[in-house]
Amino acid sequence: MWFEGIAWAQSETVSKAAGGANEVLLTVVVPIAALFAIYYFLLIRPQTKKASEHEKTLKALKRNDEVVTTGGLIGRIVEIGDKVLMLEIAQGVRVRIERHQIAGLSPYGKAPVKKEKSEQ
Repeated sequence: MWFEGIAWAQSETVSKAAGGANEVLLTVVVPIAALFAIYYFLLIRPQTKKASEHEKTLKALKRNDEVVTTGGLIGRIVEIGDKVLMLEIAQGVRVRIERHQIAGLSPYGKAPVKKEKSEQ
């Protein structure tokens, strides 16, 4: 009889604590999970796609491909090794460069040049 009020008080605090756990879940965990999802889809996923595409490009390099380096040099591949390539950047001028320093295939010189006909 004496402890009956204490038992009711304890049962209410337990139920409030269980409701409080749901509130914590909704107010803390869900927004953090949403931020992580946004971070993943806006930053991590596109970067990994770009990196895998770059790796495919580097593996597909072959002799006489015209490439651009990360330093801005444009040259034609003369020799290919596992880690080092030999580029010819001018007639008779060859440089050695590491394979991972190739930014991509060169867009210069690939497109056909249109000659304008001047009517006089």
